[in-house]
Amino acid sequence: MPQSVRVAIIGSGPAGLSAAGRAAALGMSHVLIEKSDHLSDTIYKYQRGKHVMATPSNLVLRSDLDFEAGKREMILGTWDRQAEEGKLNVLFNAEVTGIAGEKGAFVVTLKRGEPVHAEAIVLAIGTQGNPNLLRIPGADLPQVQYQLDDPGEYYDEHITVIGSGDAGIENALGLAADPAQRNVVTILNRGTDFARAKGANVKLLEEAEREGRISVRRETSPAEIRAGELVLDTRDGEEVIRCDRIIARTGSKPPRDFVEACGIDFTSAERDAFPALTPSFETTKPGIHVIGALAGYPLIKHCMNQGHDVIEFLNGNTALKPADEPILAEKFAGLPGRRSVDEWLALFNRNVVILQDLSMLQMRELMLDSTVHSYARGEQVFERNAPGSSMFAIAEGSVLVEVNPNNPAVTVPIGQGSIFGEVGLISGRRRGATIRAGEQTICLELSRSAALKLIATVPSAGRAVNRIAIERQLLQMFGSGLAKEDVAELVDQAEVMDVRAGQAVISEGSEDKDIFVIRRGSMVVEKDIGGKPVFLSYLPAGSYFGEMAVIDGSRRTATVKAAIKSEVVRLPGEAFMTLLERKPRLREKALADMAGRREINAFVETRKDSFGGAVDMYSQTAQFLVDNGIGEATDVLLIDETLCVGCDNCEKACADSHDGLSRLDREAGKTYAHLHVPTSCRHCEHPHCMADCPPNAIKRGADGEVFIDETCIGCGNCQRNCPYGVIRMDARPTEKPGLLNWIFFGFGPGPGEAPLAWRKKQAAKSEVETPKVAIKCDMCSGIEGGPACVRACPTGAAIRVGPERFLSVARLAGDE
Repeated sequence: MPQSVRVAIIGSGPAGLSAAGRAAALGMSHVLIEKSDHLSDTIYKYQRGKHVMATPSNLVLRSDLDFEAGKREMILGTWDRQAEEGKLNVLFNAEVTGIAGEKGAFVVTLKRGEPVHAEAIVLAIGTQGNPNLLRIPGADLPQVQYQLDDPGEYYDEHITVIGSGDAGIENALGLAADPAQRNVVTILNRGTDFARAKGANVKLLEEAEREGRISVRRETSPAEIRAGELVLDTRDGEEVIRCDRIIARTGSKPPRDFVEACGIDFTSAERDAFPALTPSFETTKPGIHVIGALAGYPLIKHCMNQGHDVIEFLNGNTALKPADEPILAEKFAGLPGRRSVDEWLALFNRNVVILQDLSMLQMRELMLDSTVHSYARGEQVFERNAPGSSMFAIAEGSVLVEVNPNNPAVTVPIGQGSIFGEVGLISGRRRGATIRAGEQTICLELSRSAALKLIATVPSAGRAVNRIAIERQLLQMFGSGLAKEDVAELVDQAEVMDVRAGQAVISEGSEDKDIFVIRRGSMVVEKDIGGKPVFLSYLPAGSYFGEMAVIDGSRRTATVKAAIKSEVVRLPGEAFMTLLERKPRLREKALADMAGRREINAFVETRKDSFGGAVDMYSQTAQFLVDNGIGEATDVLLIDETLCVGCDNCEKACADSHDGLSRLDREAGKTYAHLHVPTSCRHCEHPHCMADCPPNAIKRGADGEVFIDETCIGCGNCQRNCPYGVIRMDARPTEKPGLLNWIFFGFGPGPGEAPLAWRKKQAAKSEVETPKVAIKCDMCSGIEGGPACVRACPTGAAIRVGPERFLSVARLAGDE
């Protein structure tokens, strides 16, 4: 070992190994310092037999070492052989304890052995040595592990993988790969999307889910670990499952203490922030460079390119451009002005609020999965009710939002630096307004996957999107001529809270003084009468509550709890009162809302002695409806059993309106008292069926209906994700002759659902096999007169309602 080298490379992962390979090829004196006894410890610790991907596929590999997709063992074997052939100077079993000195004269102290002197330092130490630990009761039990070496070691176990990134998905797939092991494998995902994972891994997981090899639990997080059990916090409340082993793959954080001790600054104080770097990977400590996962680029091909490039920079090749330069140059080619790639990236980074904490490396990665548009003044960006779940950021210029579809002249501006389209991103709904450029405008369009990954991995971006979404929801909900400056104090103090199903947000009799806005999910309002909870009303997403105690200083007059797993925004009551004092029109609106709620409370109080069974029955009926999906519905079919004569006209009408395949099963479903909830789509506020649709074939229409378009590929994900069993997989229906053709000429199978034998006969006439597609209620979208099931009911037993119109004790008042 030479005592002094041109560059000391710390860490032999893909980035460090590639850097050493380039240094060796250039004849640059170097040492590759590795704390273990083998190269690339992170990949070495991958599970045995793991398939390693080489993404992005369109990115050229720059490295003196080979890399292509393949098994872990093959890749490691190739690197071991090429490191020996290339005469890489590797120091194994050498743990670095400190770096001192200045550029041109660094001293690297090792835990054992002589120190290494180097003119420059390249840190390629990654983040895997610092896993994020579980922070729940029982996390210290022996059944929890943070590494999976060989999935083939485990047999006959119930194993839960916590973490929905690439590592978690790959571990789950490995544990479920061999049916002979008889493992029951579950993976938990806090959300509905796998924002942190590669698309190829998500597809493999969905395939395993379809085949029943893995149970994928969405909107689920761990709450407590017990011996042999795991307590889950699910969208429907708490659940306990058997669990013999937990593989926790919840990410890792940079070794911040060590890096900062070297004199290196980070981009922010955020726990997950990365070191501040120049385009040549140099840190704020001159002479020390950072590459690889520690720089914010975890993909192997990126890491290897950085290893190659950093040595080229140290060798004086300052004109070298990143490997993705041609790809980005092509993206920016159609934009006005003659800016270079670096200039465009700097402009986007500087002007767009949600991107301001990203490094140039992160900017480049984001742009690979994004599109840039230039719009002339008045040019339409997108139209109201158009499908779309991407998010836009305004880099230059401004846009105008047409807030009134009947009067396009009424517009609200959104200026440079802000975003729009976040509603479609968060909710999956169609575009809520038409948006046009207010002047010459340049926008970034972030694909849904890119936007969700940005929000999940860059805390400041997530907060910025969150702030804008809260601000716009408050302005839309309160109205009364408010501007964003009016609600700024409320937004600054807003807190987003996750609420479990059944969890109380406010409790009757309490003295807290906060306002709450329902951002996702729904709430039920109850009042205690004689020791029993009386169901007062239902509050859907977009409602607010809690203002009564704030305005008049009283105790809480009712309990408000989550009907399903929900998300609420807590607003401090003092700031809300300040806003009311400044805005008389808003105060009038709040007082009117409060008066309506007081009226319901007064109605209950004055009749509580005589309510008895009637209100008990109403409360139990309301709870039954919430338990059966009305808590997240926007439109639900109910059948009054006292009026229903069992004629099945509703089913027949549904089938006749949809080419002979009914979307309704009248007899299926649950009944309480006189109300029956048949098997028919609830058109949920946040549809579960949308969460995993590969071609994005499930859309929401202008009237709130959730429908499946012709791009359905029949994967069945929606059917599995729907908790109410309202989606069926069937062959795309053959057009059925109309009723008159059947009556007069005998054509077709007659009214109602076409028998399977008839459909098979029609399909046999076609030379092309008809694949199965997903079929569900679409609320008879596009059919004059609305839902056929309701129109065909001769007794009025079938009704379609929104829960907020049905679930309220005010209906009892109206019946008095």
